[in-house]
Amino acid sequence: MLPDMPETSGEARRQHAEIAENIRSFNAAYYVNDEPLVPDAEYDALFSRLIDLERHYPTLKKNSPTQEVGASPAEGFAKVKHARPMLSLANAFSREDIVDFLARIRRFLSLSAHSPVELVGEPKIDGLSLSLRYENRQLVSAATRGDGTEGEDVTANVAHIGDIPRTLPDDAPEAVVEIRGEVYMSRSDFQKLNQTQSEAGNKTFANPRNAAAGSLRQLDPAISAKRPLRFFAYSFGELSESLADTHWHFIEKIKGWGFVTNPFTRMLHDADEIMAFYEELGNQRPELDYDIDGIVYKINDFELQLRLGFVSRSPRWAIAHKFPAEKAKTRLNAIEIQVGRTGALTPVAHLEPVTVGGVVVSRATLHNRDEIERLGVRVGDLVTVQRAGDVIPQILGYVPEERPNDSAEFHFPDTCPKCGSHAMREEGEVVTRCSGGLVCPAQAVERLKHFVSRNAFDIEGMGGKHIEAFHDLGWVKQPADIFRLQANHGEELAKREGWGPKSAEKLFASIEERRTIALDRFIYALGIRQIGQATAKLLARHYGSITAWRQAMVDAQTADSDALRELINIDQIGPGVAHDLLEFAAESHNRDVLDDLQSELTITDVEAPANVDSPVSGKTVVFTGKLELFSRNEAKVKAESLGAKVAGSVSAKTDYLVAGPGAGSKLKKAAEAGVTVLDEQGWLDLIAT
Repeated sequence: MLPDMPETSGEARRQHAEIAENIRSFNAAYYVNDEPLVPDAEYDALFSRLIDLERHYPTLKKNSPTQEVGASPAEGFAKVKHARPMLSLANAFSREDIVDFLARIRRFLSLSAHSPVELVGEPKIDGLSLSLRYENRQLVSAATRGDGTEGEDVTANVAHIGDIPRTLPDDAPEAVVEIRGEVYMSRSDFQKLNQTQSEAGNKTFANPRNAAAGSLRQLDPAISAKRPLRFFAYSFGELSESLADTHWHFIEKIKGWGFVTNPFTRMLHDADEIMAFYEELGNQRPELDYDIDGIVYKINDFELQLRLGFVSRSPRWAIAHKFPAEKAKTRLNAIEIQVGRTGALTPVAHLEPVTVGGVVVSRATLHNRDEIERLGVRVGDLVTVQRAGDVIPQILGYVPEERPNDSAEFHFPDTCPKCGSHAMREEGEVVTRCSGGLVCPAQAVERLKHFVSRNAFDIEGMGGKHIEAFHDLGWVKQPADIFRLQANHGEELAKREGWGPKSAEKLFASIEERRTIALDRFIYALGIRQIGQATAKLLARHYGSITAWRQAMVDAQTADSDALRELINIDQIGPGVAHDLLEFAAESHNRDVLDDLQSELTITDVEAPANVDSPVSGKTVVFTGKLELFSRNEAKVKAESLGAKVAGSVSAKTDYLVAGPGAGSKLKKAAEAGVTVLDEQGWLDLIAT
């Protein structure tokens, strides 16, 4: 059943204009920035609502987002869980960044400052990441990157991309091969597509990446088939057997299988060669028939890649060297203060819309009070804007000779604009925060938005505007209210304008799917200050279960307790993060929120390490002294890959101390505590068994 239609054309136009504005902002975030603002289900529901309105009021089709891609979505894409995560890359913007990158690699691998490091440089295509899975040498699925762990199944949509082989040759592994790369649209094809769109009276696309992303993500494969999409292969995911020893040989092999790889791929050996290639390709960039926004450098040797491993959501062995951001000038019309989930007051600049690098920019963050003072900008100024890394809008400064006489200095507020509470700036911090806590409606709403966001509970159909609406209605005040929404307000929601029984059922089904959640996602979803995804994973891996974690947070409230020392001793935690974590746990209302959530959810324990036969799985290891056979970072990564926990100091819970030359107080403490002490070779012998 379709949601109820407005009774007047005026109300229909109002609804249509509001939804169309949201759709366009979501398109810009997804297709241009590759950073979705809402789950796909919410996007699809809004898009369907536009189509329904246009069926009843056909004049609304003119200049509608539904005409920009020419498709009516039916059901959402199926999800595909990646066998190996599709990670993002760290960025470099200068020679200094590249020198630092090479130095970090050498330090990690314990190489001398002048040891050769062989890399492969590849143009960074401005397209959409895609993973192709072959089984028995036949293409069986194609998936977008999504959030890196789970993407969208677009198998039917790649069938007509000529650069993608349907069958691999006999020399390819028979069981599993995943080839990854970038779907893009050439500039010449983009111009032809826009001409066709214009002649048909449809809205044209902003740039080739927008067109490629919109074309690949069509819910109707017939539309994707009509779009001139191309594919460059550059990496791999799961493999049932090794394909090559180096990245260069891997590229050569898949070229022989019929994949298209970028002809500008180059072997590089030092910073001078890298910068020469960067300048050369930057000069050729305008002449290429496809958009690139930088160069990706990868360590060539796969064994070294394996040793280097990953940090958070990016590999240590690769970096993206971005080309300079494009700039434009526009008018600063207003500065608005937004309140985030941790109470941070962030000034946001409202700009006269301007196109920067093919994207219309109308807002940019000014970060904090100090940044406004540093830039010296005033409301009414003509300002210079760039998209940092070709993505994030950033104000560089104002144009002095163009400053109008009536420009107004912005006065940063001393009270929260949402709840009126005092706004404080603690010593040593640059951020001003609202002191209202959960009394502040903005913080409550933003924490709820964070709770349902993609990397937290990822509840499809529960976007920011829905959270705001449910909070205003009094239906969702605390996170657990989300899981009681159907029982308490299911019938009311189905009758609300813009919903209907079918839409409500889809939302409730999405909520039910998330009643079981991993411990690290649960901790991250709580929105505790300084607890991001990486830290949440550290905590989950260390404590193992929600019960153990909560008890440890209670025990650690006591100064000089073993629990507090254990918390601070977790690698990468430290006193600052521990302080914010314990402050959260000390508040009775936060403990009530946790109790409430546990009554509604199943929070799964951390899975046992994949290498269950490892002799150090589940053990706590401390490294000390000057390690000579491997670097400290490499040792830590290897230990964690074998299921061990790496700590920063010796305690009663330490199982092994690995001591290199020059070991001091930790060695003495280990001896006193009866901890097993190993030298480097002893450690290598242990993990080899």
